[in-house]
Parts: sequence; structure tokens; C-alpha cells
Amino acid sequence: MEKEMLDLIKQTAAFISGKIKDMPKTAIILGTGLGELVNHIDITDELAYEDIPNFPVSTVEGHSGKLIFGQLGNKRIMAMKGRFHFYEGYNMQLVTFPVRVMKELGITTLFVSNAAGGMNPDFKIGDLMIITDHINLFPEHPLRGKNFDELGPRFPDMSEAYSPELIADAKKVAAENGIRLVEGVYVGTQGPTFETPAEYRYFHRIGGDAVGMSTVPEVIVARHSGIRCFGMSVITDLGVEGIVEKVSHEEVQKAAAAAEPKMTFIMKELINKFEE
Repeated sequence: MEKEMLDLIKQTAAFISGKIKDMPKTAIILGTGLGELVNHIDITDELAYEDIPNFPVSTVEGHSGKLIFGQLGNKRIMAMKGRFHFYEGYNMQLVTFPVRVMKELGITTLFVSNAAGGMNPDFKIGDLMIITDHINLFPEHPLRGKNFDELGPRFPDMSEAYSPELIADAKKVAAENGIRLVEGVYVGTQGPTFETPAEYRYFHRIGGDAVGMSTVPEVIVARHSGIRCFGMSVITDLGVEGIVEKVSHEEVQKAAAAAEPKMTFIMKELINKFEE
């Protein structure tokens, strides 16, 4: 099965590279309510997930499925509009399959965004949180199974899962433009339930500042592949002790959409600043 996965990665990458003339080195995975960044991309090509061989298809409201290529400012980029989640029933190899294909296509830097619940008492709904580190609480590890050296090392280092250079650049962009940023540790969980008050307390006490149902698997596989990563969360609800509020997917989307212009601005500036 693992060897078959290698063949599938190569097959999918060959299909995409056959369609796209100028392949970028930078990729973006856009999450819940944060897909509007595509309005700032001068799009040259779009591939629907269902038209890409071996790609799973997103089933979640708010996650349309397209692979987009184009120009964002001075950078040529690839953007995933819609991601895949473990809670949808996919195994981790499928959840992270697009990242494997990105590596095969020559992507060197990956930007990820998500909506998250905040446990840090200093956070407010609508805050943008730079992910400085993560805690993996998914029940299946994306690197479980036989390792293939062509994909990455058996025991990859995760001491700098999120690029310190890109984090510093993002903070500078925000400071120069008067945008409030917070920083913190993202806890990745299986979902699809939102957290209980006791779970929020637990995640905060083990070192988490925000919690969500994505990002961690993709970042693990990206780092395994030697791709550097930058991640940002929109704090769409709060699970701070004493003020846990009821939350729905619609409320998460609404809060994410309200914060989207600031996220878009920072991502655009950051992507245009760094050296590939």
C-alpha cells in the first residue's frame, strides 16, 4: 500500500505539472472562512479537486475544492481552496496527500491558515494568532507506517515546525501596519465536536493557546518533506475558564470572515517579502 502511495503522488504531480506551465515554489492552504484571499490572486489556472487524479474531495461547508495557480503580488503561488480533515473519514495519508504532491511539484514554503478556539485569557474573538508551535493530539500520526527516504527521514526534527524567520517577518508587518497579533501554541484534535469546558481547561493546562481540527497533519508532513511552514489562526470562539460560550460552525465562519481582511493583508505582505 505504501509503495502504491508513492506511485499515486508521482501520478498526481505529473498530471498537475502537465496542466501548469509555470510551477510556483510557494503554496497556501486556506481554511474555514479564509478563502477570500483568492480574490487577490491574479489567477492563471484552476483545477477542481474532482478533476485531479487521486485527490480526495472536501465535504465540509465553507471548504470549496479547487487548486488555484496565479500571481499574488510579486510571487507566483499555488493555493488550496478547501482542505481535507481527519474527521471527514479520510486516513492521514489522504489528509496530507496534497502536501506530498506539493513537495513533488517543487514547493519549498507552505502557508497555512485555520479557524481556532482560544483558551488563552488574553485572547479576544477575531484575534489573529501566529502559530509558534503545536501539540499533536490526533489519534493517527501522518508518518505512521513504513518510511521512504525519498519522502523524508524516519525521525524528522520538529524543534522548529514553524519558521522563526517567517514569524519574525509577520510580526514586523503587523507592527508596521498597526494590526494586533497574538502568538501561541495550536492544539490539533480529531473533531468534529467543538470542545467541552473541561477539554478547553485541559488543553490550556498542557500548554495550548488555541485548538482546532486541522493544520497539524499538513505541517508534520511538510516538515518531514523539508518544506518550511508558517501558520496563522483566527480566534473564532473562546473557551477561557469561566467564559466558555456555545459555538456553531456558522458562528465560526462569521468570525473568520470578519477577521479575513487583516489575515489577507498580512499573508500578502509576508508572501511578497520573503526570499524563495
